[in-house]
Amino acid sequence: MKSKKFYLVSLGCAKNTVDSESMAQLLVREGYQATAEPEKAAVLIVNTCGFIGPAKEESFQVLGEMAAHKRKGQLLVAAGCLTQRYGAEVCRRVPGIDGLLGTRRWMDIVDVVQSLRKGAHPEPLYHLPEAATVGSDEQGALRAAVQGTSAYLKIADGCRRPCAFCAIPLIKGTAASRPLPAIVAEAQALQGMGIREIVLIAQDTTDYGHDLGMKDGLAQLLEELVRKVPHVDWLRVMYAYPGYVTDRLVEVMTANKQVLPYLDMPLQHAHPDVLRRMRRPANVEWVYRTLEKMRLAMPDLALRTTFIVGYPGESDAEFQSLLDFVGEVQFDRVGAFQFSFEPGTSSEALGDPVPSEVKQERWERLMALQHGISLSRNQTLVGKTLDVLVEGQGDVVDEHGRAQVGEKITLGRSYRDAPEIDGLVIIEGDIPAGEMVPVRITGALPYDLSGTVETPRLVVL
Repeated sequence: MKSKKFYLVSLGCAKNTVDSESMAQLLVREGYQATAEPEKAAVLIVNTCGFIGPAKEESFQVLGEMAAHKRKGQLLVAAGCLTQRYGAEVCRRVPGIDGLLGTRRWMDIVDVVQSLRKGAHPEPLYHLPEAATVGSDEQGALRAAVQGTSAYLKIADGCRRPCAFCAIPLIKGTAASRPLPAIVAEAQALQGMGIREIVLIAQDTTDYGHDLGMKDGLAQLLEELVRKVPHVDWLRVMYAYPGYVTDRLVEVMTANKQVLPYLDMPLQHAHPDVLRRMRRPANVEWVYRTLEKMRLAMPDLALRTTFIVGYPGESDAEFQSLLDFVGEVQFDRVGAFQFSFEPGTSSEALGDPVPSEVKQERWERLMALQHGISLSRNQTLVGKTLDVLVEGQGDVVDEHGRAQVGEKITLGRSYRDAPEIDGLVIIEGDIPAGEMVPVRITGALPYDLSGTVETPRLVVL
């Protein structure tokens, strides 16, 4: 009998990780076994990312390494975003690929693998249909990626926004929301598994339900989740789109403790002319008003955003307006990217005129500014107590990096910290993963906090 072990590498964002986990579920259901050792696998799968140039090159590198070390009889399947958009280039640059599976048909992984295992294929098996079927043909796969006691739950896929720099609509197609009952049922399943945090993800979470005829679909979904998964401690919203954070969404976030006072809203820039060239919402005053409204409603609100520096035509004055904006708004977290030229997007006609050294210098200035802001905002938390979700433990090391025998620290996250992209809370002692503990903050760094578990005070009668 042929081996039925598979080795799966997932590249890119959390949304890709959910697709990878779903593919793995379907394979396991058909009798395949996951392995962490590629040399023992009959099938090698790389779920690629092709969002921007560096991610594209990383995907090519990983595929090339897999192909170079592929043993006789092993099959190599390239799946995901890179494959969907650059299928012919993938085959040309990486000889040895046996099958191509597009991002829109992740649910066909078993069919692709079984077709390849039937016999030799002189040419790679292409499985790149154009039609998106998000939410309608998922074969019962749980559309979540579990990491400890947290889980990413995908509520939609694709995007209908016209951002000039973005290739997502070319890769994923237009927005397609998953049915609300299916999402709630999966959240209940995660609750039954002991999950303490659910992170709602999509290319644009604030667009959830638009294609289903829903108004304020994200707010409706959150209200339903609060009712149906009361034992999930945290519900976190990622990837909000400017202009679609509605009053009702703010009300739902304010009224329900489970919905964290945390918002990730990628703004991309702050100068109206740059935003117009990006084909993004250019009403910066709306941003000021909305953030002020949210901070009044939720004084402890943690705000994360993302900016692009070096967009075509970005002048020194336009970049300075971005720095001024960041200094004024005082975001808790900022991610920044240097503009990546993407053929096929509507920004292609603008070219890539800003020199790489200018992009790098602007990126460094922006991050240096935010470094100080993040430190300042973290310092305001010293002396306060935050609930922290424990993720694991680590060794205490000396100045030479040597572990100190018997000394442990615990690593966790507060409501202000989304998995993988934000900071950590470093706690003295050894606390089991998955616990939610009150931590008194005693120290602050630009990205991380430190503290001690606050023990209940004894009341003497």
